[in-house]
Amino acid sequence: MASKLALLITLFVVVVAMVAGPAMATDHWVGDDQGWKLEFNYTSWAATKQFHVGDKLIFKYKKDAHNVYKADQEAFKSCTPSSDVTPLTSGNDEISLTSPGKKWYICGVGKHCEKGMKLAINVLPAEFGSPAPSPSGPASPSSASLISPNSKFVAMIVAAFAMFVVIMT
Repeated sequence: MASKLALLITLFVVVVAMVAGPAMATDHWVGDDQGWKLEFNYTSWAATKQFHVGDKLIFKYKKDAHNVYKADQEAFKSCTPSSDVTPLTSGNDEISLTSPGKKWYICGVGKHCEKGMKLAINVLPAEFGSPAPSPSGPASPSSASLISPNSKFVAMIVAAFAMFVVIMT
């Protein structure tokens, strides 16, 4: 009986790990430890990442030295922020990626955009449902947020439990 219980616990942990892994959202610290600044190649940085619906972009920079504008492709190319877009200016700006597709961000201070402070990314659909929103408060450098209880996740847990019942009988 003890070996069946050990097998049951091991199987449960494996199933949960397999299901939970893709359901986790990622906080992308733009520029990693360099942050949002001049003289950094954001094209190369973005090329090493995968962005999914549910992930967050976190722009860290010295307040009043930079800002972040959400842009369209034209504003990105011309480095001209749209007059109907309000810039983010906190120095610790979080942007939740809520829909798939191309996204563009620029710094609207001086000629910063022309000097490379611009980011273009492609957001992919969520891998496994939408993650739960993070609680408000200061950002932490964690790489993932909580698992969202969605129907696929619940179905996998129920299936795993059913397998355990079959093994135990």
